[in-house]
Amino acid sequence: MISHQNLDLSNAAWRKSRFSANQGNCVEVADGFAGIVPVRDSKDPNGPAFTFPADAWTAFIDAIKTNELPNT
Repeated sequence: MISHQNLDLSNAAWRKSRFSANQGNCVEVADGFAGIVPVRDSKDPNGPAFTFPADAWTAFIDAIKTNELPNT
């Protein structure tokens, strides 16, 4: 996670995965930020957003898709 305290997300176009269950237990991401991916909790759209390096976010999503993450 990278701290981008001066990053203006006020006009970010947030989206949920098309696989979301519409029960509010989702994360949202915003596209269009060079090299980073802002992520927030869909239940708290006015709450904090975290930013991750784009390559790390891609690796995380790929690991989810290929079931490479350990079950806890």
